[in-house]
Amino acid sequence: MQKILIIVVAMLAACVGCQWNLRPSDDDDAASVGIERYDQIERIYLTTGDFAALQQLKTIYPIQTRTLIEDVLGIGQVSDSDINMRFLVFFQDTTLQTILADVETQYADMTDVSRELNRAFFRLRQLLPEMSLPNVYTQVGSLDQSIVVGDGLLGISLDKYLGEDYPLYLKYDYTSQQRSMMTRQYIVPDCIGFFLLSRYPLPFDSTDEAHQWHMAKIQYVVNRVTGREVFTHPLISRVDSMVKGQKAFSVDKLLRSATSCSFAPSMER
Repeated sequence: MQKILIIVVAMLAACVGCQWNLRPSDDDDAASVGIERYDQIERIYLTTGDFAALQQLKTIYPIQTRTLIEDVLGIGQVSDSDINMRFLVFFQDTTLQTILADVETQYADMTDVSRELNRAFFRLRQLLPEMSLPNVYTQVGSLDQSIVVGDGLLGISLDKYLGEDYPLYLKYDYTSQQRSMMTRQYIVPDCIGFFLLSRYPLPFDSTDEAHQWHMAKIQYVVNRVTGREVFTHPLISRVDSMVKGQKAFSVDKLLRSATSCSFAPSMER
C-alpha cells in the first residue's frame, strides 16, 4: 500500500488577487467529487460501541480506518488484537466526546462545502487536465492534522474546522491567527492546497526561502480555483507578475519551477 502522506504544513494567509478567465459557466458544472461521511459512522461506533458501525469502518473504509488509527491518532496498528477496544476507549475522553457531538451538530449538512469543493476541483482540472480526482471523506481526529492525503484519498478532519471562537480551541491556546483559519470557510481552500502539496512537494533539502516561495505559489493557485481571495500577502504579487509575463502559462510548470524571491511570509500557523 502506498504510504499515506500526512500534511501538517500550515496554509497561511499569503495572497493578493489576480484574474484568470475560467469558463463563465463553470459554476454550473462539477467534477465528480463526492464527500463520503466516514465521520458519521465513526461517531456511531465511538459513542455507542455499535458492532455494525465497526464492521462498516473495517470493511467499507479500511484505508480510512487504518490512516486514522495508525497515522493520525497513532494508537497502534489495525492488526493489533485489541485495537477496536483501544480505539473506542481513546475517544471516551470527555473532550473528544464533546468534539464528536459538536461536529455532528455543525456538519449535519455539508451541501455547501460539497458544492464549493466540486467547483474548485472542476476549475483545477481545467488547469491540470491530467489530474486524477481524489476520493474525499470526512473524519474526526483529536485536534491533530487538518487534512490527510494519500492512496488517492483526501481526508478532512472536521474537528479542526469548528469555528474561530470554538471553546476548546481557546482552552488549548491556539493563536488568534490559527483560529481564524479553523473555520468552515477554510475547508475547501485547505483541501485544494494540501492536495497540490501532495502532487508538488518540496524537496527535503530546500531552504526556508524556497519553501515559503513554493507555498506562495500553491496559495496563488488555491485563490484562483476557489474564486475568492482566501490568502493575502505581497509575496503573491510576485507570482502574479511572473504568471502575467508568460505567454503560455501552465500551473504544472509554475508549481514545478524552482524560481524563488528575496522575501517571503512566515508560514507558522
